[in-house]
Amino acid sequence: MKETFGERLSRFRKQRGFTQEELGEKFGISGQAVSKWENDASMPDISILPELSDVLGVSLNELLGKEEIPTRIVPAEERKDPNDLVLRIRVDSVDGDKVTVNLPMALVKAGIKLGMKMPQVSGNEALKDIDFEEIIKLVDEGLVGEIVTIESAEGDHVRIFVE
Repeated sequence: MKETFGERLSRFRKQRGFTQEELGEKFGISGQAVSKWENDASMPDISILPELSDVLGVSLNELLGKEEIPTRIVPAEERKDPNDLVLRIRVDSVDGDKVTVNLPMALVKAGIKLGMKMPQVSGNEALKDIDFEEIIKLVDEGLVGEIVTIESAEGDHVRIFVE
């Protein structure tokens, strides 16, 4: 059975650690209104959906139940040159900061060869234990899509994509 909007909203809200009341406060509505959304008794106004997806740290497509581009291995005959791909890092901090870093893979490879570490680039310590050399190897073998998702102990949400 397909997950309803309300079920998705509830799951994303709980993943971010919000109560219904806390989520409602961000939009000037009651926790009861959020409860109605989660029980599929009503729906949020379309104008707040983009901000709602930002607050919950998910894409609008995810919030609406649309399929994201899956992580997959591209067959060799269909692959682009890995140097033409882009590494995208999205950080949604618990403090409300939203940072997106878009780096050409060629630049990532050059930086790794020079000894750069990703926290130096993004300013986020949640990335310190990610093996970017391994990610480069996977991309060279044809991996594209969302590669890493992290929720730090502090509550920061980090997603890494290659497109």
